[in-house]
Amino acid sequence: MLSRIHQLVEMNSQFIIATHSPIVMAYPGAMILQLEEKGLKEVNYEETEHYQIMKEFINKREKMLDILLEP
Repeated sequence: MLSRIHQLVEMNSQFIIATHSPIVMAYPGAMILQLEEKGLKEVNYEETEHYQIMKEFINKREKMLDILLEP
């Protein structure tokens, strides 16, 4: 998907994408908007909750699985 988006961006296409995917949000130069009580706010990739959760999961997989799979 990222490859195709990149091909189309190089042809001057623009996209508005609603996603939870930290992979899609990582597209170089992407403007990431976060919906808050006061409206939309532009945030950095590393500030997104989806990035932070994925990073935590990758770095501490066993701990995260224990939390997620608690009875």
